[in-house]
Amino acid sequence: MARILIIEDNDDLRTIVTDALIAAGHEVIQAADGVEGIESQRNASADLVITDILMPEKEGIETIRDLTREFPALPIIAMSGAGRSQSANALPFIAKELGAHAFLRKPFGSRDLLEAVQKVLERAPG
Repeated sequence: MARILIIEDNDDLRTIVTDALIAAGHEVIQAADGVEGIESQRNASADLVITDILMPEKEGIETIRDLTREFPALPIIAMSGAGRSQSANALPFIAKELGAHAFLRKPFGSRDLLEAVQKVLERAPG
């Protein structure tokens, strides 16, 4: 299976996502924000990153941009629980424009998460 880096500032959600991925056979690395996440990727290269968009320290959009610059082949899934405002509706498009390969809108179920992970990993180079 894959080594997956989860970047999420909400401890409970990070644990839920981690547990679902471990149950599916993946290895998981956790980070609480974008700064920590990028450092984790530098130290223990993941096969896939799943990052929240709205976080303190370093927003997910900045994190995606920086990860794709430094690790151009790295598959990324963005996720957000931002509301249904016009700007929130633009987040999936912005995330994908900056390099995310998929977008999950919170709340999502384990099935949606695992399907997105499988699809992105299948399309990943290498």
